[in-house]
Amino acid sequence: MMRAEVRWKEGLDFTGRADSGCAVELASGAAETGSGTSPMELVLIALAGCTAMDVISILQKKRQQVTGFEVRVQAKKTEEHPRVFTTASLEYIVTGDEVRVDAVARAVELSKTKYCSVYAMLKQAMPIEFSYRVQATA
Repeated sequence: MMRAEVRWKEGLDFTGRADSGCAVELASGAAETGSGTSPMELVLIALAGCTAMDVISILQKKRQQVTGFEVRVQAKKTEEHPRVFTTASLEYIVTGDEVRVDAVARAVELSKTKYCSVYAMLKQAMPIEFSYRVQATA
């Protein structure tokens, strides 16, 4: 069983902690506060982080010479409350020397179909698209 908690600081600012003990600063997401990450932003960060860990781990096991790696997420939300995500897209940007496109494609596929628990949850709520590109080290 996993546990997490949030503790109120002031206004709409909170500090969250889970079993790891690491603190996460949370805020409502209103532009005027800027004191923390909104819960909906954390959902996107969780998705990107989960799949990023899978993909980089698989690429390392495949001995790909990755020198840079990013996962970018975009999502659309409804206008009415609750303002839920309706679609999302992930873009993987892999930089390295002689990184094979087929290795990246397979790593992304394995993350989607086998390893990423955040994706497994969110795909039940909305469609999520994936794309990737490989670029040589500059």
